[in-house]
Amino acid sequence: MALVDIRQRSGLLFGLLTVAHIILISTQLGPARGVSLPEAVVFGAFAEVQRGAAAAIGSVNEAWGDYLGLRAVRSENKVLHSEIWRLQVTLQQEQALAAQARTLQNLLKLQQSTPLQTMAAVLIGGGASPDFRTVSIDKGTRDGLRQNLAVIAQAGVVGRIILPSIRASKVQLLIDRNAAAGVLIERSRAQGIVVGDGSDRLRMDFVANDANLLVGDRVVTSGIDGIYPKGFVIGQIESFGREAGAYQDVVVRPTVVFSTLEAVLVVLTSVTASE
Repeated sequence: MALVDIRQRSGLLFGLLTVAHIILISTQLGPARGVSLPEAVVFGAFAEVQRGAAAAIGSVNEAWGDYLGLRAVRSENKVLHSEIWRLQVTLQQEQALAAQARTLQNLLKLQQSTPLQTMAAVLIGGGASPDFRTVSIDKGTRDGLRQNLAVIAQAGVVGRIILPSIRASKVQLLIDRNAAAGVLIERSRAQGIVVGDGSDRLRMDFVANDANLLVGDRVVTSGIDGIYPKGFVIGQIESFGREAGAYQDVVVRPTVVFSTLEAVLVVLTSVTASE
């Protein structure tokens, strides 16, 4: 029994020595025979660490690149927004200049078509009180302007100069509650006086009840007031009604849009009433 145990132990010991010998030989193999097992294990583990680190660094680089790209896009957007804003302002300025040029061109055509001596003027201000409808123009006494000269626009009569100074003049608009002008109906020749009431409409007084009127009839200056030359457009009849008295109640819509005036013509000569 003892002999068998000794043999078994001897065989086990021999086997362990054989395995240890193989391992020792494998660790001592040179480059010419290949890579050792421990070195392969260590390299594999380190390679996985490198792989993970490389992936992490790649993700960080990608995220950083996206961040830098986003900042570049935002900066570019700011530049584009600034450029768009600048172009919009430039476009508005050019549109305003074009509109002003059209206004002045129309005034020039009116100036060339009228036999009267006129002077162009630009509006530089408006009246502060709604009860007194006035505007200021950039021409005055040094330009030959004086009180009660008529002021017109391409669309029709604007008003008259009430206060000239050296370099500017105040113009009373025809819609001012204290303004009035002698007029007649162009079609029927019925006469009357238009009076302002502070609104955007005119009242035509002293029109006989038997006068021939139609909505849309054109109302023009008659020249009897000595201020407004004859034949300039005032507006159109918007409504009328026969009253119990001798005169009709007539409302006239001016052809001039006073809120959009930019430039006018001042009539330097007057024309007396005549047929």
